[in-house]
Amino acid sequence: MSKFRSGFVTIVGRPNVGKSTLLNSLVGEKIAIVSSKPQTTRNRIMGVVTAEDWQMVFLDTPGIHTPRNKLGNYMMQSVRDAMDGMDCILVMLDSTQIGKHDRQIAEEMSGKKVPAILVLNKIDLIPKENLLQTISGFSDLPFKAVIPISAMTGDGLEELKKTIADQLPEGPKYFPDDMMTDQPERLIIAELIREKALVHLRDEVPHGIGVEILGISKENDSFTEINATIYCERDAHKGIIIGKHGAMLQTIGSEAREDIEKLLDTHVNLKLWVKVRDDWRNRIDDLRTLGYEAR
Repeated sequence: MSKFRSGFVTIVGRPNVGKSTLLNSLVGEKIAIVSSKPQTTRNRIMGVVTAEDWQMVFLDTPGIHTPRNKLGNYMMQSVRDAMDGMDCILVMLDSTQIGKHDRQIAEEMSGKKVPAILVLNKIDLIPKENLLQTISGFSDLPFKAVIPISAMTGDGLEELKKTIADQLPEGPKYFPDDMMTDQPERLIIAELIREKALVHLRDEVPHGIGVEILGISKENDSFTEINATIYCERDAHKGIIIGKHGAMLQTIGSEAREDIEKLLDTHVNLKLWVKVRDDWRNRIDDLRTLGYEAR
C-alpha cells in the first residue's frame, strides 16, 4: 500500500500569468476570480485538491509587482506569507510573453530550499517550436521539472499533479475530502462582484475598486438577499460604475448574481450601492473593512 502524501504548494508569478485560472481548474470550482486586468488577485487564496493517495493545498498569490500604495504592500506581504511552511513552489510564467522580470522570479524561486516546478502556461497560444526554445532557456536553473500547460483548456494538468505529488512528503490529510477552500463565503461573494466590475469597467477604474458585503440574509433554503457596496476613489469613477440610467451597475449586478447563485445554490436578490471613498487603498481602516488585513 502506497504512503499518503500531502503538502502546501504556493503558486507564484507576475500578474496575469494565469495563476487563478490554474487554481480554479485544479480545484474544479471557481474559488478565485479571473480577469484580464493586472493585480486581480489581492488576497492569498487557498484551494484543496484531494485524491486517493495525496492531498495538495494550493496557495494562489497576488502577482509579484512593485507596490505603489498600502494595498500593494499588503498584496506583496501575502506572497511572502504564502512562502512560510510550503512544501513545493509552482513558478508560473506566461509562455507567450517571457521577459526579464520572469527570469528574475524564476532564478529567485528555483534557489529556495524546497522543490520548485516551472509551469509554462498558455501553450495553446504559441507554436510548438517556440515552446521548446522557451523550455531550453531555463535549463540552467535547478527546477525539479518544467511542465507546459494550458490552465484554460486543461492540457498538462494531470502531468502537473503527478509531478507535484512526487515532490510532496508523506503526511496527513489536512482537510476533509469535500473541502475546496478556506475562503469565507462573504469574501468569495465580494470577489465575484469585483470580478464583474473588472470585466466591464474602463482601465482607469478597476484598481481603485473595493467591495464590502453589508449583509447576507438567508430567507429560506431557496432565497438569499445580499446587500453590498462598491467603493471607488473618485466621483468620476462613481459615474462610470453606475453608467447611463444605471445600466453598468445593473450589468455588474446581474452577472455577479448568476455566479453567486451557483455558489450558494439558491435564488439571490443582490442589491448594490456605489460610494466614493477617497484614497482608500492607503487607509488601513478601509483596507480592514474591505477584507484586507493591512500590515
